[in-house]
Amino acid sequence: MQDRRRDLIVAVLALAGAVFAVLQAAVVPALPDIDRALHAGPSSGTWILTVNLLATAVLTPVLGRMGDIHGKDRMLRVVVTTLGLGTLACALAPSLPVMLVGRAVQGAGGAVFPLAFGVLRDELDGKRVAGAIGLVSSLLGIGAGLGLVIAGPVITTLGWRWLFWLPLAVLVPVAAAIARCVPASPVRTPGHLDVPSGVLMVAGLSALLVAVSEASVWGLGSVRTLGLLGGGALLVAMWVRRELASSDPLVDMRMMALRGVWTTNLAAFLLGVGMYASIALVPALVELPRATGVGFGGSVTAAGLFMLPTAAPQLLVGALIGRIARRIDSRAQLFAGVALMLAAYLALTLAHRHAWQLVAATSALGLGLGFGLGALANLIVVAVGPQQTGVATAMNTVMRTLGGAFGAAIAAECLARGGSLDGDFSLAFALCAGALTLGLGAVLAIPGQGLRFDLRVRRGRAALSQS
Repeated sequence: MQDRRRDLIVAVLALAGAVFAVLQAAVVPALPDIDRALHAGPSSGTWILTVNLLATAVLTPVLGRMGDIHGKDRMLRVVVTTLGLGTLACALAPSLPVMLVGRAVQGAGGAVFPLAFGVLRDELDGKRVAGAIGLVSSLLGIGAGLGLVIAGPVITTLGWRWLFWLPLAVLVPVAAAIARCVPASPVRTPGHLDVPSGVLMVAGLSALLVAVSEASVWGLGSVRTLGLLGGGALLVAMWVRRELASSDPLVDMRMMALRGVWTTNLAAFLLGVGMYASIALVPALVELPRATGVGFGGSVTAAGLFMLPTAAPQLLVGALIGRIARRIDSRAQLFAGVALMLAAYLALTLAHRHAWQLVAATSALGLGLGFGLGALANLIVVAVGPQQTGVATAMNTVMRTLGGAFGAAIAAECLARGGSLDGDFSLAFALCAGALTLGLGAVLAIPGQGLRFDLRVRRGRAALSQS
């Protein structure tokens, strides 16, 4: 009976994460339809993506920290309910401002992942933790891929508003199941939320993300871009200084400086570059007219189907992640994942004019994401104590999101150069390959053997204490 309850917890948390990922990605192909329906210009419509990315980045660590303090179960209920309310606002939005508010509120859903990791660490036996965390993590990539795949058929048959109504229909029973089956958190960290520190963090990260996201529109050397980058960097530096001086920090910077944490966060950032760049580059390549000599002249639906090879391997890895985690430590999983993504981008740099080349490369990319996403959270969980799981995994999510913003910016900047389209795509793919090469170096710098190593150490210590 206890095992069935734990299986239900894993399933519900995985489903909640998948819904968030679908909502985040499915909007991408629908932007032209949403822009027309809400009378928004193309540049205004891109804020539908930017505001969600921004809200996810700034709210995730705050909500993760609140979960550590007040209970992960309680904050999970708040986060899933907030995600549902934001989705309802988007489904009903009569104008762009309402849509932007709804997308910002949806951004709170990003905290589902760190809160879920904390619950799994608290509730599951040690041997099941790695597989469960890997499964929930992999749903981020699977959900994003499925969101792109289903967007075209849903828009064509039902209309773009159903991209929100359908996930909302899933969220309602998920919220009820979380309230019913996720128990009260046994591990909490006494403390309070440092509001001034939170304001500095939100302002600094917001400035950096907006600058990166809008650089292709404003120009890399524009006053607005450079001003926001400089102002954001200054605010982040002030935030770090305040955190170091605080006895009860929002994010413990000494924890962030642990080798096992900062190296994994760096790997997450660089993996994020490759993950989010593919979401921008592959559909754009498929939808370009054949007359360009580069594109496939595909529809939105066809572009989504070309993302299926990215989602399918992640689904396979996600289903087997428990068995994989018992045989391959998390560090090796992450290395394999980043290496596969690197191989995919190198292949795309050299050849991307035929459908089979795109399918082969995106399949390798999906397999790499399946390994990589599952391993990141496990490595963070190993590196920190149970009292810091929420905020530590939240910051790892933030680093991946920041990397995603850079990846999307790289794609947009390369495609806006106005040169040879083939050369522009090759340059974008090559830059992503460069980021993932650095990612391999970051993985090699991660200490230890991942979660399996940690479990062996703890078992050894337990045996010594008993003797």
